[in-house]
Amino acid sequence: MNASALLGALNGTSNNNSTQSPALSAASPAHQHQLQPLSNASALLASLNNGPSTTTQQRDQLQHNNNPDSPAATNQQDPWGNTSGSHLPLSISQSINNPGLPSGVIVSSAAVNAMNGLSGPGAAAAAAAAAGAGLVRSETPGVPGSNGAGGGGQVSSGGGGKLLSLIQPGSIPGQTGQSENEKVYYLIVDLMSPNTREGALLELSKKREQWDDLALVLWHSFGVMSALLQEIVSVYPLLAPPSLTAHASNRVCNALALLQCVASHNDTRSLFLSAHIPLFLYPFLNTTSKTRPFEYLRLTSLGVIGALVKQNDNSDVINFLLSTEIIPLCLRIMETGSELSKTVAIFIVQKILLDEMGLGYICQTYERFYAVGTVLSNMVQQLVESQAVRLLKHVVRCYLRLSDNLRAREALRACLPEPLRDATFSPLLKGDMVTKRCLATLLLNLSDRVDS
Repeated sequence: MNASALLGALNGTSNNNSTQSPALSAASPAHQHQLQPLSNASALLASLNNGPSTTTQQRDQLQHNNNPDSPAATNQQDPWGNTSGSHLPLSISQSINNPGLPSGVIVSSAAVNAMNGLSGPGAAAAAAAAAGAGLVRSETPGVPGSNGAGGGGQVSSGGGGKLLSLIQPGSIPGQTGQSENEKVYYLIVDLMSPNTREGALLELSKKREQWDDLALVLWHSFGVMSALLQEIVSVYPLLAPPSLTAHASNRVCNALALLQCVASHNDTRSLFLSAHIPLFLYPFLNTTSKTRPFEYLRLTSLGVIGALVKQNDNSDVINFLLSTEIIPLCLRIMETGSELSKTVAIFIVQKILLDEMGLGYICQTYERFYAVGTVLSNMVQQLVESQAVRLLKHVVRCYLRLSDNLRAREALRACLPEPLRDATFSPLLKGDMVTKRCLATLLLNLSDRVDS
């Protein structure tokens, strides 16, 4: 029966309407499955004329099976124990719908442009260069600016709404012809896999001084900050009782070095604080073991806090730190830590004092002033023996800043350590005119002539 006859039969011209059409009986099961939903003869006729077609789901499955890099072909296992392919998902929706399979890193194009040293109009050129180097844009159906359906095939030159899919974990950087940017991308993706994370942490910690905007890529890469926090939390059980090994200390310190990179960047510092990430470091600062792994851990953790406060405009940072117990933690390290740890800890206290809010906080009550003054006095006595000029510089500056507060000035007139009043440290400060001037100003502020 041809299509016209079949149309007439379905329209009721056949004498036996209750008998199934031979054409329908002879149709293959696949055809019958497709014909049943059609509600009228016209749709059926169009279906017969067009022939069988695969559904969107079937087509996607066929492409999936024909892809040599698909999970079925490679049979690779991801760190979470699930099968994952050797390439990132081609759509954002795929990543959202499968949050348990973060098989790669997705970074914003703004972050990649920052790595390439470009912004604005040059960002589109950088993205095109990245695509030629093996970095492909996500084809997200229905998302404006994407290459997928509904996007119109247009990609805007702005930084919003665009993602770049990068390389899989486990890839080995350093291949022939590989640019330095690509090496960094490979290492960042390797942070996602526990099997490759340790080496990536080591290499990236070495490169953090070479890439000014590495912090942007670290922060905006999917899952990277979570991986760094996982490294930090994983050593908490080793803190009490103290059982931290040198290997474990080195590994977590490499993760802390990357956090320091994020904390020191102007564009990520506020995000870093908003996430309250510094609080994850306080258990390290609260340790008292004097073994080298713990000392190294405390020193690196202090470096992250120091990176936050060393900026000139750091009122938000100071406000955040004053809401935590950072001052008591630093004071204890200033008393019992190594010389390097003491130097970084007193640097943090000095930066807090230089802020008006910080100075007012410490001088607000006698107990706070007494705690800070007692630790500084003990350090002066230790400096008489150790002659550590770096520490002495910070001690003098802390006392000088405290003397700017009227109540603290009255107290310092009675409790300023004697070695700072006489010439005990004159040989040590012989070539340091700045510190000598600070000490002279301190003594002048505490003299009776200031009030007269």
